Amino acid sequence: MVTFDQFLEMGLALPSATERLTWETEVTLRVGEKIFAMASPDSGRVCVKATKEEQAALLAEAPETYGVAPYVGRHGWVLVDLTRVGAEELRELVTEAWRSTAPKRLVRAFDAERAT
Repeated sequence: MVTFDQFLEMGLALPSATERLTWETEVTLRVGEKIFAMASPDSGRVCVKATKEEQAALLAEAPETYGVAPYVGRHGWVLVDLTRVGAEELRELVTEAWRSTAPKRLVRAFDAERAT
C-alpha cells in the first residue's frame, strides 16, 4: 500500500517536477506546464501518464490494481489503486510518466546522474 503523500514525494523527487492544485480538488504533478500524474488526496487512487500499450499491459496483468483513467484514459493514462500497488511499482510508473513528459535534455541528465 502507498499513501498519497508517498505518491507526491515520488513525483516531486524528479527533476523540475512541481505540484499544482487544479480543478479545485485535483493535485497535478507537472514538468513545466505538462501534467504527468494527478490525484485527489482522499480518493485512494492516482492517475499516471502512460502509452496505450503500457496501459493495456498493466490492465491485463492486474485488473484489480489498474484501470483506465477517467477522461484521459483514451490517451493511455492509467488509474492506480494505492491500496493494491507496491511502492517500487508506483515509483517506476511515476518515473516513466515523468520521462515521457519531461524535455529530452532533462531526461538525459537524469539518466546520466543515475548511471553514476
